[in-house]
Amino acid sequence: MRILQLSSADTFGGGEKHFVDLCSGLSSRGHDIFAVLRKGSDWEKRLDFLGKDTLYRLPLRNSIDVLSAVRLSKILRTEKIEILHAHIGRDYTVASLAVRMSPGTRLILTRHVLFAMKNAHKLALRNVDRVIAVSEATKVQLQKLFPVEKIAVIPHGFEIHERSEQYTGELRKEFRFEHNIPYDVPLVAIVGELSSFKGQKEFILAAELIGKELPEVRFLCCGKDNSYSGSYRRELKRLVKVLGLEERFIWLDWVEDMAPVYASIDILVSASRTESFGLAISEAMASGRAVVATRSEGAAELITDRSNGRLVAIDAPVEISETVCELLNDPKTMKLLGNNARKFAVEQFGLERMLDQIESLYGETLSGS
Repeated sequence: MRILQLSSADTFGGGEKHFVDLCSGLSSRGHDIFAVLRKGSDWEKRLDFLGKDTLYRLPLRNSIDVLSAVRLSKILRTEKIEILHAHIGRDYTVASLAVRMSPGTRLILTRHVLFAMKNAHKLALRNVDRVIAVSEATKVQLQKLFPVEKIAVIPHGFEIHERSEQYTGELRKEFRFEHNIPYDVPLVAIVGELSSFKGQKEFILAAELIGKELPEVRFLCCGKDNSYSGSYRRELKRLVKVLGLEERFIWLDWVEDMAPVYASIDILVSASRTESFGLAISEAMASGRAVVATRSEGAAELITDRSNGRLVAIDAPVEISETVCELLNDPKTMKLLGNNARKFAVEQFGLERMLDQIESLYGETLSGS
């Protein structure tokens, strides 16, 4: 198949990692993969494996960028693209218009977030062939605009490595040595873009309470700050300073290889107010780590019961702290949760499983079924 993946994202995050993995996986399966990114994107080098002739750049200024739609339609016709797959909300109408000018190309969208789409999309996107929801919660939102038969739920997938305890232990030692974290102290982390809806403030408030009961615990905040001039990270660090937690906090920006991070932590906390899927949660589960997550839509689909994680109320630092302390004081249960979580993740979120499902969806779309 000749497939073009479209994204106007400026910065690299979980959705863009999915985009790169999808391009790489489909290419390795023998498909002809093309990509269109926004001019100036800071992550286009991650797609170097596609080659200069298959990686295009367009302005993609907004959802009504007609000029970009016209230029995109020309690419579709020149490259004889069979499937155009758009991943960012502001690209949907541009992609729809381009396909209207390119007979023979089918249009597929992936919805990575839970934010409601505008009613105007119902008319503008009538020519969409299929829509991929990354979770059941996302599907519910999409049903307001698209017929249910057009929607397919395909969770994000990623490569899950089989690593020995010895290898994981070495990763743990190296990471902790590099960041001056004693090997035997508990480490609790939050991972994700620094944003108010991701709940880093609630995590910090919970950290203060955890520290009062378990003074030896250290905390890790890992994520990129995409706010203007990095102001949100400074705000979070001020809160940590006010609470007297500076000596216990480690701050990391975007980390390319998360394996050492997950090998080093004992518990992952997800304090999000809303979550369409929960990539950090699923990655931590795949690494065999216990997870404490707020009861967001995506987290509730990943943590199916108390056997593979713990769910707490949203915006509840006290409940987060109590649950984390409970697990840290019960290493046996914490390890059991991690083992069960890994089994669940291996069954549900393997990269090959996701590629199989998306490849099958493409085939069905082209055959008209």
